[in-house]
Amino acid sequence: MAKTPKPFETEAALCARFLSALPDGWTAYPETAGWDILLARNADGFQIGIEAKLRLNTEVISQAIEEYGAFSATRPGPDCRAVLVPACEPGGFGRICEYIGLTIIYVRSEAEIEQTRKRHYYKPKVFEPGLPELLHGRNEQEWYEWAPASRHKLPDYVPDVVAGSPSPIQLTSWKIGAIKIAIILEKRGFLLRSDFKHINIDHRRWLPSGNGWLVLDRGAYRASMGFPDFKAQHPRVYGEIAADYDKWKPADPVGPLLLPEPKQEPLI
Repeated sequence: MAKTPKPFETEAALCARFLSALPDGWTAYPETAGWDILLARNADGFQIGIEAKLRLNTEVISQAIEEYGAFSATRPGPDCRAVLVPACEPGGFGRICEYIGLTIIYVRSEAEIEQTRKRHYYKPKVFEPGLPELLHGRNEQEWYEWAPASRHKLPDYVPDVVAGSPSPIQLTSWKIGAIKIAIILEKRGFLLRSDFKHINIDHRRWLPSGNGWLVLDRGAYRASMGFPDFKAQHPRVYGEIAADYDKWKPADPVGPLLLPEPKQEPLI
């Protein structure tokens, strides 16, 4: 008997399918704040944290629920929490998720939609339920607000990473600061300690005494052979940050910056 093909081979493919059908008015932040996908509604900042899994099981449910304990009460979080699974997954956890306030988002592949259209003469949506709307209220049976003490702080730039990757490279606030440091170095040719203060990033891991990403050269710092290639890690975001250089750049250095190169005394 022929094996039924999987609708999605990887969690990344599942997330990509969901994101391809995202309605207007929402921005997706992949691999952000510990979520596979963090959605933000543009109109009011309303957030949905989503964990994706090819199988609906206790593991993904545990990943999506809020941590317990007094110290967790004031941690940032999304307004709603959801798990993202293929539409063919059995609904045995439906009542449990409803009881604990998790929304199950079922995603259909293109092949599944085409099969349904041929058999039942209608074209289903890519995913259900639909996202909560600002003007028309929300369905109490589908979305459950957790009323966090505060929402997650969104990065200044939408991460150019793949949602649902097994070992994703994340675009953290530190990484954005590091990209700015790399751009200053690229444009000016050297760095000063004041640049790290301006960007508000710890300078110690960059120095020869730390990771050795920089070398000291006559009073200033230049890139070493081991300097990370942040442009390769985040090509789109690197370009976006570089385009905003005039908005965040440090003040131009004033006065002599570099010590003169040593002169060799003539031998007599």
